[in-house]
Amino acid sequence: MTDALVTTDWLAAHLDDPKVVVLDGTYHLPTAKRDADAEFPEGHIPGAQRFDIDKVCDPDDPLPHMIPAAETFAKAASALGIDSDTMVVAYDVYGLQSAARTWWMFRLFGHDKVAVLDGGMPKWQAEGRPMETGPAKARPATDFKATFRPELVKSRDDVLAAVKAGDMQIVDARPAGRFTGDEPEPRAGMRSGHIPGSRSMPSSEFTDKATKTMVDTQTLETKFKAAGIDPSKPTISSCGSGVTACIIALSAYRLGHPGMAVYDGSWSDWGSRQDTPVVTGPADAP
Repeated sequence: MTDALVTTDWLAAHLDDPKVVVLDGTYHLPTAKRDADAEFPEGHIPGAQRFDIDKVCDPDDPLPHMIPAAETFAKAASALGIDSDTMVVAYDVYGLQSAARTWWMFRLFGHDKVAVLDGGMPKWQAEGRPMETGPAKARPATDFKATFRPELVKSRDDVLAAVKAGDMQIVDARPAGRFTGDEPEPRAGMRSGHIPGSRSMPSSEFTDKATKTMVDTQTLETKFKAAGIDPSKPTISSCGSGVTACIIALSAYRLGHPGMAVYDGSWSDWGSRQDTPVVTGPADAP
């Protein structure tokens, strides 16, 4: 099991390593009104490739960035020059928002040599490290073999069954106000509130606001405990659309629990329907 994080020092020392591929996994919420593909040529970490979760996805699913078929993912990874021996390092322009989704997708399809750049582009730039402009420099294509791990992803039916049986913990990475239903969802047509029995762990609390680096493992343990979540037990992580939920899965991995599942679709799926139970207010007391 590789470490889930690499430092900017480590990446700077390995930028020229042909077996290291850096991926810009930036994703912007619809409310940001930004285009990550258009921003990439304006500046990225040298040698980085663009990994767009809205393109490496199931094109037939109306929900955003739902996971693709294994062969689709394998084709995308191969085109980026990634094979079983490649160390993949994902980053995003926020520090940590969507890079964890890229990390999770590689693990979902059987690739464990993957990590997130701690602090992402903000830390890289704050340290005055080199940037590159223009389109991504093409890498020689490879033959990536995808091995799907179904235990790392959950569907709406899986979550409904877990709510009914009470046999899995459910944790929500959205901001607290959206969890309680006091703040509106950023996507139109969504109900407000949370999945019954779920716990609130806003993903914004997993990083240091100044450096954008992840909090230490002792702090992570405290946060899980405060939320009433034991990451060693079966857990489903959810969020707005299955992106920041991966930050909680990444955090559990850092604590030695690599099996946390992500609800793909998350609130974009659950909150847009009328046949799924929704509750408002704070979580039940741990």
